[in-house]
Amino acid sequence: MRHAVFTIAGLAMLAGCAGPAVQTAQVPPVTSPVSFRVDLGPGVPVDGEWWRSFGDPQMAALVEEALERNADIGIAAARVREARAQQDVARAAMLPNLDAAIAAADSRSISPFGQPVEQRAAQPQVQAAWEVDLFGRLSDQISAARSGWLASQAARDAVRLSVASATATAYVTLLALDDRLALAQRTAQTRKGSRDLIARRVKVGYSPKLELEQAEVDYQAALLLVPALEQARARQENVLSVLAGRVPGPVTRSEGLAMLVKPPLPEALPSELLRRRPDVAQAEFQLAATDSNLAAARKRFLPSLRLSANAGVAVSTLLSGPVGLWSLGGSVLAPLFEGGRLRAGAEAAGAQRDVAAFGYRKTVLTAFREVNDALASVDGLDRQVQIQVTQRNALAEANRLAGNRYREGYSPLLEQLDTQRGLLSAELSLIQTRADALNARINLFQVLGGGWSAQNDADP
Repeated sequence: MRHAVFTIAGLAMLAGCAGPAVQTAQVPPVTSPVSFRVDLGPGVPVDGEWWRSFGDPQMAALVEEALERNADIGIAAARVREARAQQDVARAAMLPNLDAAIAAADSRSISPFGQPVEQRAAQPQVQAAWEVDLFGRLSDQISAARSGWLASQAARDAVRLSVASATATAYVTLLALDDRLALAQRTAQTRKGSRDLIARRVKVGYSPKLELEQAEVDYQAALLLVPALEQARARQENVLSVLAGRVPGPVTRSEGLAMLVKPPLPEALPSELLRRRPDVAQAEFQLAATDSNLAAARKRFLPSLRLSANAGVAVSTLLSGPVGLWSLGGSVLAPLFEGGRLRAGAEAAGAQRDVAAFGYRKTVLTAFREVNDALASVDGLDRQVQIQVTQRNALAEANRLAGNRYREGYSPLLEQLDTQRGLLSAELSLIQTRADALNARINLFQVLGGGWSAQNDADP
């Protein structure tokens, strides 16, 4: 029997050239640039808990709650578990199958001599089967499953980074809405006082009624901002609640953007970027999985060797005692004609490999573009904040002077109203730009990988 097994294996190996060559696309590699287009100078290493660098404990608590309870992260974690189970399934194919079976019967029949024969019989047995991995097809399947598992881990980490960034961004936006609403309420209150003062002046004949109508228009314009900002604030609270895995409702937070610290710029090195982003790692593992799947698809053209063995005992009332039964065997299955199914499967695997290769290249190019965009946004928004602060200060001084001139009777009310409108617009824009500048830093942390590093905790 041993010689027969070796003979079968030898014949199978002679068919090693049966797998067809599958043409795959030649995808050009991506070379890391020497530097990014915008150089903001040396930065600090990115901490894995980068959201704490904004100095707001409420923001940190919300981000950490989201990382613990967010539904998208839970879905990604379940997919990691599923991918791990698929790897275990692939590994199990390398091991023998061992089954136990028992058959029993109570029968009555007629013998060749015309006599009734009654029999009670039982036949317990153990069956074993094992597919020999002659050409490494099963090993390729294990490799593909392992790469898929690692890709799912990287995908989970990418989702975690995205959720942390979205939560931090939504929190900054909520604080900006608080500031804008407070400004609108203060402005409405101030304009109400001005309108009431002008109404008294009109009543005694010191001011024309036109000034009262102009003051009323401006008061109502400021008042109109309040319900719109309250609505936007409520919606933003709902967004944050869902991100944190809660039922939509109020969110505990700090008092305005002034409570946030502008964090130092993170380190941005093009040569390190591809090792710091989980989405790039995911694309790389997916490409490795498709390479292994293509190799396995080609090896399905080759013969497969399967060994089997049975051992048991027959017990019957017709026998004087138990009789031992056993068998050993092997079989070779080689595809001869399958209607093009295997070739189509190999071509599909090759196409999937091309999709993964182009997907990896696209992910890498997108990573470099996102970092360049984020650096440009940080630089541009910081400069916009400086310009708008100067503009706001100039408008505040102009508004003060216009108020003095109106009270002294040197200029009409319309001049003061114009400066008030300009000042309100500048202050609202400044709040929004400051929020955008903080969110640009959050985005920069995200596109640089958020301090992520590959944790290779897979089995050896």
